[in-house]
Amino acid sequence: MLEGKMADINFKEVTLIVSVVAACYWNSLFCGFVFDDVSAILDNKDLHPSTPLKTLFQNDFWGTPMSEERSHKSYRPLTVLTFRLNYLLSELKPMSYHLLNTVFHAVVSVIFLKVCRLFLDKRSSMIAALLFAVHPIHTEAVTGVVGRAELLSSVFFLAAFLSYTKSKGPDNSIVWTPIVLTVFLVAVATLCKEQGITVVGICCVYEVFVAQGYTLPMLCTVAGQFLRGKGSIPLSMLQTLVKLIVLMLSTLLLVVVRVQVIQSQLPVFTRFDNPAAVSPTPTRQLTFNYLLPVNAWLLLNPSELCCDWTMGTIPLIESFLDVRNLATFAFFCFLGALGIFSLRYPGDSSKTVLMALCLMALPFIPASNLFFPVGFVVAERVLYVPSMGFCILVAHGWQKISNKSVLKKLSWVCLSMVILTHALKTLHRNWDWESEYTLFMSALKVNKNNAKLWNNVGHALENEKNFEKALKYFLQATHVQPDDIGAHMNVGRTYKNLNRTREAEASYMLAKSLMPQIIPGKKYAARIAPNHLNVYINLANLIRANESRLEEADQLYRQAISMRPDFKQAYISRGELLLKMNKPLKAKEAYLKALELDRNNADLWYNLAIVYIELKEPNEALKNFNRALELNPKHKLALFNSAILMQESGEVKLRPEARKRLLNYVNEEPQDANGYFNLGMLAMDDKKDSEAESWMKKAIKLQPDFRSALFNLALLYSQTAKELKALPILEELLKYYPDHTKGLILKGDILMNQKKDIPGAKKCFEKILEMDPSNVQGKHNLCVVYFEEKELLKAERCLVETLALAPHEEYIQRHLSIVRDRISSSGIVEQPLAPADKTPGTEEREEIPSEDVKEISSESRPPQILKTNNNRNSKSNKQSTENADQDAPHKTTKDIKEIEKKRVAALKRLEEIERILNGE
Repeated sequence: MLEGKMADINFKEVTLIVSVVAACYWNSLFCGFVFDDVSAILDNKDLHPSTPLKTLFQNDFWGTPMSEERSHKSYRPLTVLTFRLNYLLSELKPMSYHLLNTVFHAVVSVIFLKVCRLFLDKRSSMIAALLFAVHPIHTEAVTGVVGRAELLSSVFFLAAFLSYTKSKGPDNSIVWTPIVLTVFLVAVATLCKEQGITVVGICCVYEVFVAQGYTLPMLCTVAGQFLRGKGSIPLSMLQTLVKLIVLMLSTLLLVVVRVQVIQSQLPVFTRFDNPAAVSPTPTRQLTFNYLLPVNAWLLLNPSELCCDWTMGTIPLIESFLDVRNLATFAFFCFLGALGIFSLRYPGDSSKTVLMALCLMALPFIPASNLFFPVGFVVAERVLYVPSMGFCILVAHGWQKISNKSVLKKLSWVCLSMVILTHALKTLHRNWDWESEYTLFMSALKVNKNNAKLWNNVGHALENEKNFEKALKYFLQATHVQPDDIGAHMNVGRTYKNLNRTREAEASYMLAKSLMPQIIPGKKYAARIAPNHLNVYINLANLIRANESRLEEADQLYRQAISMRPDFKQAYISRGELLLKMNKPLKAKEAYLKALELDRNNADLWYNLAIVYIELKEPNEALKNFNRALELNPKHKLALFNSAILMQESGEVKLRPEARKRLLNYVNEEPQDANGYFNLGMLAMDDKKDSEAESWMKKAIKLQPDFRSALFNLALLYSQTAKELKALPILEELLKYYPDHTKGLILKGDILMNQKKDIPGAKKCFEKILEMDPSNVQGKHNLCVVYFEEKELLKAERCLVETLALAPHEEYIQRHLSIVRDRISSSGIVEQPLAPADKTPGTEEREEIPSEDVKEISSESRPPQILKTNNNRNSKSNKQSTENADQDAPHKTTKDIKEIEKKRVAALKRLEEIERILNGE
């Protein structure tokens, strides 16, 4: 019996297989995240430690809630858990992900060797395992990170089968422990990938035809006698029946649970994903049956591999006269002959063939399209487990041929060539997965009739900002598949990136015209992919740049919402538009509706906070920022803008938390100068001068032309009696911004009062008046320069003009009186002007102080309205007022307190948020 053939594998055999796997896949470690890896790894928040573990069991493989219509219903939480472990070890560095995939493939190959020992001799089982280890069809499953679902499922798939082979005890008794373990392993395999459940069918076939040694004629004879009442069912057969019932009931339970998980809904696919699925009879049946020999040919001759076989890759078979039907007929004839041989005749050879056929056929059933449609035409990774049966079949055939002395040498030569060429092909194929560009370009060499491949090459070029070249590939996609909505959307987006808005709008309008019309009473999303509705979003985002077309853009958003009331992105985009239209209350309603659909989205809470800022409800805004940070403690924009909101509130008790959040922000964004600048402003508020100086210097180091940081650092020096250190900073500021009024005032003040450089100060103040003749502070200080130059009449005229600009400024009136007194007092030593903060008549020389100077930062990172799809975030500029008062020398205590009051009041005068919402 075959079950007696199993022997333990030794260390040398394991070493050989692991070495071969390493030799074939070492270069996969240098590949990146490509194709489906982007959605499953880079865009999947379930990998992040901040996401609760229970979420993994509520979302699909791609991180989409299973309850959502756009979910692919692929429930593989254990596979996602391994991705999460990778993330903990190396975050998003692809090498560790590829390394673990390679390790899993080696483990599967070793376990497969142990399975082969059940049906093949020692030499043939090693050949089958080596062929499996090097087969090029596995590159998609091993080198593509998302292929880990196949690898993990296969580990538990084979383990479950090996466990079941031990369920037969002495005298054909039932050993329940292996059966219970089998059921558990089947459940685990299914949680890695759905096809894991098919191992139950393989266990059933093994039990009946291998463990019990029945053949189909024997079963028919026993069944016939029982039905005619001429005999009873043997005890061994009853025991077999009990085991099969246990297996089938457990399988039924798993199926029920799986159906509950997907909420009895099949995923929504379009005719572009699987054209045959929406074709009429007999086109659908003829095409699906033809796909079986196509997959078999890929196993037999993996010379032309392609990462995507959807759309027009395999033309539909629309007639019985299509010559490709001959391939289908020949395939079924060959398969039928092998099936009859394996079921009809006893003996080890027939049982080996039967188990090989089962391994090929049963795991492939979920992907065959024969019972329910799937989202692809052909996928190489789903052949990972079926290839095991193929390798057993090849090794068994080789064993038969090599036993004949005439063909022995030739069989060894052919086998060596097959394994060597397969290994080299695998090694070469791995490099195709190095990047998205190399992957899709290699696919186009095999198939030029797939618009999706042209689109994906375009996306790869688009990610490299090579929009001109990307446009050529997107346009080619529209030529290959003129009714591909997504291709026209890609063309429109690329035109927009090239600032060719007229062509962009035309492309979006063409894509919109291809959308099916709404049929009353019929569910829209059942007839088209939900993401195609983004054409309304993209078109609206484009035209809303024109202020006169905002209502038209709003109509498009509302149209998308009418088609799908649960279209979250439409509410989000409409909320942005309503803010731009100065309708914050309606924007608030839109975001609240989006939150009803997704309350665990930190970006939505952040957006709502921005709305509350617009509504001048800072307390509510802060609550929503906090909610966003509860969901995502590393939400960078929420950290930054909530800290600024706390800072601008003027509440001293909030400053420590504001500082903590800014520190977290700079930890997340160490290259953003804005974080360091605002830390510096907080330190200035707290009178921590050395700390403020350090933060400002860091900001300037990262951004040498940071206007606000340069000015406030100079101001800090002037406030701390380091005026001479302020001068080079001001020179740097004025090099970048020669028209910076406050910088010129501060520089002139230092030159006049500290350096006694009256001509230099004069140039600064004259420069200010050239730019703004009505600048009171600049004109007043120029008057002081005239006084210092002893040009009293000129100083008098200047002060009169200044007083006309600011008739209620008491200090100007006072200084004008001083000048007039000096003019009228001839022959008396000239008395210096008394400053606004000293008692007139003192003999001590004083400087007329400049007004308190404070910088309003326009450099700070603006609050952004976030989007949840892959489009670019739209932004709204928010200016934050920083506190920085200049202390003039010789001020009285009363004046200093007055200045402090002004400073605190200035903190409370926040500038309005100006939102510049761009499109995608």
